[in-house]
Amino acid sequence: MKAFAVLLAICAMAMGQDTHVVLLGTGNPNPDPERMGPSAAVVTGGRVYLVDLGAGVVRRAALAGLKMTQMTRAFVTHLHTDHTVGLPDMIFTPAVTGRLEALELYGPPGLRSMVSNVMKAWQQDMDIRLHGLEPAMQAAYVVHAHDVKPGEIYHDDAVRVIAFPVKHGSWKYAYGYRLEAKDKVIVFSGDTTFSEAVARAAAGCDILVHEVYSAAGLANRTPDWQKYHTAFHTSAVDLGKLAAEAKPKKLVLYHELPMGQTQEEVLREIRQHFDGNVIYGNDLDVIR
Repeated sequence: MKAFAVLLAICAMAMGQDTHVVLLGTGNPNPDPERMGPSAAVVTGGRVYLVDLGAGVVRRAALAGLKMTQMTRAFVTHLHTDHTVGLPDMIFTPAVTGRLEALELYGPPGLRSMVSNVMKAWQQDMDIRLHGLEPAMQAAYVVHAHDVKPGEIYHDDAVRVIAFPVKHGSWKYAYGYRLEAKDKVIVFSGDTTFSEAVARAAAGCDILVHEVYSAAGLANRTPDWQKYHTAFHTSAVDLGKLAAEAKPKKLVLYHELPMGQTQEEVLREIRQHFDGNVIYGNDLDVIR
């Protein structure tokens, strides 16, 4: 029976259906050299779909063995700096080092304006690379930025992507994403407080990638930070409640804010309500 299961897995990989998540960055705005900014790659059918563009996104992708030719599609959850500071890196580094086609970006209203300003800021660089002595692929410098509304925002023959709104403090537009591949459903919470929208989108999914902070750690913060985090983010206790409702096959933590607590202490908070498979994510983890 075990041999048969292994054979099925090999066949699935051969057919391009070994869908998995690579955690490129699991950090937050705090500059932890062990954790780059929030970003992940969904790999399926030989294609790569990035979710968020935190600091270090392209170099982490290279470390993970992803090719610059695959850096062509990305979905941004919201426009906080820790999720978008890697945007210029995503636009220009693959263009210089191997991308062959336009970059397609999807995200909340405001993304197109952000991309337009980035392109203006680096106009001299593009002029020199495209019209100087450097061999250059002009198509790689083309960026199509899409300000999207909730609902299906993208599909091809490998994946379908659905955006859903989440509550992230003062942000008018913040999204989570549900990616439906042929063999797996993967959901990203983005940054959010406890959200029924996430629970609905993630119901029975294969992998739920969700942000988290420690409730015990927050109790030691000052009142102003307590007010902020409870309005913008999800405690481990509340995440346990959400996971118990959604029942993902795997719950993967990223954008972690342990606030002085250990990984095991954060996991214990989640397990007060959820006894399923929980993974405390680290940069370059591969989740299948």
